Amino acid sequence: MSKGVTLKEVAEKAGVSRSAVSRSFTDGASVSAKTREKVKAVARELGYQPNALASSLTTGRTKLIGLVSDNFHNPVFLEVFDLFTRSLQDRGLRPLLVNLSNEKNPASTLRMLQQYSVDGVIVASSTLPPSFAEAFHNAGMPVVHSFARANQSPEVCIAGIDNIHCGRIAAETLVQRGYTDVAFLGGPASATSTQDRLSGFLDALSTHTQINVSHSFAKTYAFEAGRNAMLKLLEGTPAQAYFCGDDVLSIGALSAIQSAGLSVPDDIGLIGLNDMEMAGWQLINLTTIRQPIKEIITSSVDLITSLLYEKPRAVEARLFACHIVERGTLKPILTTEP
Repeated sequence: MSKGVTLKEVAEKAGVSRSAVSRSFTDGASVSAKTREKVKAVARELGYQPNALASSLTTGRTKLIGLVSDNFHNPVFLEVFDLFTRSLQDRGLRPLLVNLSNEKNPASTLRMLQQYSVDGVIVASSTLPPSFAEAFHNAGMPVVHSFARANQSPEVCIAGIDNIHCGRIAAETLVQRGYTDVAFLGGPASATSTQDRLSGFLDALSTHTQINVSHSFAKTYAFEAGRNAMLKLLEGTPAQAYFCGDDVLSIGALSAIQSAGLSVPDDIGLIGLNDMEMAGWQLINLTTIRQPIKEIITSSVDLITSLLYEKPRAVEARLFACHIVERGTLKPILTTEP
């Protein structure tokens, strides 16, 4: 196997010192523009690539960003991870993905990320409590909590949506369609996203005394959890329509309803939240509330980048608007004759 081109070979070809070559590939290092241009031209000619690990020893920065999440069973996170990894790499940063599906204590995750000397952390979860992001902040790590509760922490930057408002949107959508018996089927009851979506849903319906309202929870934001929760509801008398606190729960509920020989929306209506790609598939055709995932992720990467390179940096909460995507799992809006 042939060896790669070394820093020494670039230095000799360019007629500069090895430290000059190193500085030419280090952001912010002291080196003239002429030398930097000359070194990079020789590097391109020889096919030289700087060693990122060696560079980290010089700069004290690894450019590693811990990307922490806890719901790998939800297909929407394929999109989330794809967008996060590409966006970080476009900024010259390197994602280190951490799976917390079976971890509830931030201490062990903090120790692991400290061992890898990450420069910062993005917590990508609507179900992990504020204590996760705060643990990294308290350890002196730049941290951003994506998909977090709007007012969860005064010390941590967040990017996400107003889940209470989303609950209101769902309730108002069901009222407009004339449903008189509606329900909320949420994810884990302990998740702040579930709590806030339910809170907004109940608040918006509180003045509609003619509408019967109930609620229940699935174990996780996952297809099987949504299916199992709906199968249990179907053992009794189901509501006319459900706001499922996530698209993947809605798709699980849709599967259960169809397995019972019922039709959506003729027998039971469904509305989800996220507008994941699968929601638009012809066989699913889910009416849902669109969460602007791409915008949230872009903003999260903007925030972590500014925390790395702008000190001091004020804590900021960035919230994005959501809207209904009309498809085929709810009855049409009631219209009044002129």
